Amino acid sequence: MDNQYNYYNPENSQSTYQNYSQPEHTGREKKQKKKMPKAAAVIGLALLFGVVSSATFLASNILGNKILGLENTSSPKSEARTATPMASSVSKSTSAVTSDVSAIVENVMPSVVSITNLSIQQIQDFFGGTQKYETQSAGTGIIIGQTDDELLIVTNHHVIQSSETLTVTFSDESSIEAHVKGSNPGHDVAVIAVQKNQVSEETMKNIAVATLGDSTQLKVGEPAIAIGNALGYGQSVTTGVISAVDRVIPTEQSSGEGEAQGISMIQTDAAINEGNSGGALLNINGEVIGINSAKIAGSKVEGVGYAIPISDVSDIIDGLMNQKTKYKVAEGSQGYLGITCFDVENAQKYHMPSGVYVYETVEGGPADRAGITKGNIITAVNGSGVDGKDALQKELTYYAVGETVNVTIQVPENNGEYTEKTVRVTLGELEQ
Repeated sequence: MDNQYNYYNPENSQSTYQNYSQPEHTGREKKQKKKMPKAAAVIGLALLFGVVSSATFLASNILGNKILGLENTSSPKSEARTATPMASSVSKSTSAVTSDVSAIVENVMPSVVSITNLSIQQIQDFFGGTQKYETQSAGTGIIIGQTDDELLIVTNHHVIQSSETLTVTFSDESSIEAHVKGSNPGHDVAVIAVQKNQVSEETMKNIAVATLGDSTQLKVGEPAIAIGNALGYGQSVTTGVISAVDRVIPTEQSSGEGEAQGISMIQTDAAINEGNSGGALLNINGEVIGINSAKIAGSKVEGVGYAIPISDVSDIIDGLMNQKTKYKVAEGSQGYLGITCFDVENAQKYHMPSGVYVYETVEGGPADRAGITKGNIITAVNGSGVDGKDALQKELTYYAVGETVNVTIQVPENNGEYTEKTVRVTLGELEQ
């Protein structure tokens, strides 16, 4: 805005003085000039007297007010603050967040791992038979704890779902097999474990345990950093902001009708792509505030991703971490419940719990002996949630014939409500 200011031009002033003609001085003028210093002194003394007297009056007035208690200590009325643009500070903040998060990434990256899920899918063919196909999917996990024997990694339930083999790859590109400790399909979280004695000393020096933040303190507009195994190519970093908090998105069990029901999520515009699931959403301090879980894709959608707030699932994660690590039992030695069942579809629409609906029990079988009856809904086995028949069958592969497990069921009441109950079931042998 320099053009709005008038600047002093010494060249113009000088030319004006040069064009000014000086008249000759008379004797009277000389006499008056001699008297000028005396007049100036008088004027100066007058000004000095005025300043001194004013200062004296002001000081005495303040002193008097203090002594007499007349000083006004009340502040002026507050006014609504004007939102002043902060271009410079916003520019600096944006530059720091979007162009240089290297220090944060360097600190956190050793706690983020890639997860490869090798699973077997059964697909019905044209003639009514079934064919088994081996499929491989990619995801991400966060090292959140350790015991004397294990490294504990949190991820999404859907990342490890239906897995035959799980492989974890650390930041130094070394890989090792992992095993499930427990999962919660309803909140889409799971914890897996890696045995420390199978990890090299060099890798152990390079990995770290992530620091968890407080997602309840998030503010819309604050910076967000996502780290994950995008597209299965290895760890990558994207940045953005927290777009919204407490954003409810429908779950697979939601009916999609009426009032929105689902999981409360963090919305971010940091790019979250396939393979990022289970990865870390960080704040500017490098603390994990969310577990990246989903995104909305479409020609009319851009920059809408979701993460599970870490504070909402911390208790669930603690419970899963404390479960016994599961190892698959040989197929011929796996135990069975002795039920006929099917998935509960549109559970929320019909006000039913998500899980496995027991249609029939084998008379005298393990479930029947434990008191499980038709109409019960199985929701968990030994603390790990099951949201369908496939999940239940998968969970039972970890237990042998003769083992006793805690089965969580929902029992229907006459008023249409359900009461949760846990029964102990000794698994039997599947009759051929």
